[in-house]
Amino acid sequence: MKIAFQGEAGAYSEQAVFNYFGQVDTQPCESFDAVFDAVVSNKCESALIPIENSLAGSIHQNYDLLLRHNLHIVGEYFLRVQHCLIALPDVKKEDIKKAISHPQALGQCAAYLRSHNIKAEQVYDTAGSVKMLKESGARDTAAIASRRAAELYGMQILEEGIEDNPENYTRFLAIQHEVKIPEGESKTSIVFTLKNVPGALFKALSVFALRDIDLTKIESRPLQGSPWEYLFYIDFIGAEHEEITKRALDHLGEYAVMLRVLGSYPRFK
Repeated sequence: MKIAFQGEAGAYSEQAVFNYFGQVDTQPCESFDAVFDAVVSNKCESALIPIENSLAGSIHQNYDLLLRHNLHIVGEYFLRVQHCLIALPDVKKEDIKKAISHPQALGQCAAYLRSHNIKAEQVYDTAGSVKMLKESGARDTAAIASRRAAELYGMQILEEGIEDNPENYTRFLAIQHEVKIPEGESKTSIVFTLKNVPGALFKALSVFALRDIDLTKIESRPLQGSPWEYLFYIDFIGAEHEEITKRALDHLGEYAVMLRVLGSYPRFK
């Protein structure tokens, strides 16, 4: 089984793949578009994509890609993100003047970097920053990435857990061609559009409230090609094959211009 993820080997996304799927072959991809393409073209059976971070919020590009491709969400996983300050062997922490990493990782360590007078410089990927540092040989520069990235590239961890807020989790979604019917407590993800008329969103959300269905996330995205109109992405507790969910979706269909179920999957706990 081969699983696609975005980033270099050693990225947090690859760690999430191993935690969720077990020991599988992984396919690093340069971009999220390439991740979806790998599954659509059947080069990979599945992929794991980040959809939101507890500190930084949603990864909007992946919401758009879920709509663009006919793939199904079949699972979710929460990864605790712990950032490490990584340098070449034998480099001391007091020698570090600059840190390189993905913009999100740098932002999550901003207070730490300021307190140590370390300048932040953005690069394309966390694990990629470790690879770049090793290739450059710079002894006044550190990378911010995972413990696994440091081990993979034979680098030194100067300090672990440098993120400003320890409650740092990323939620990932597993996507593939085939639908899977989940067992146990489940979530369902949908996307829909509405006519821009008074009360439209209130009526749409009422189909869940009337049935005591718990909404766990609501996200709006611009509808491309239609300025000031929006797509609504919703996650809720329940599975598509359950009778109460069927009734809610049928009711929503009376208001929605477009409605698509992106997938039902086991709720991660």
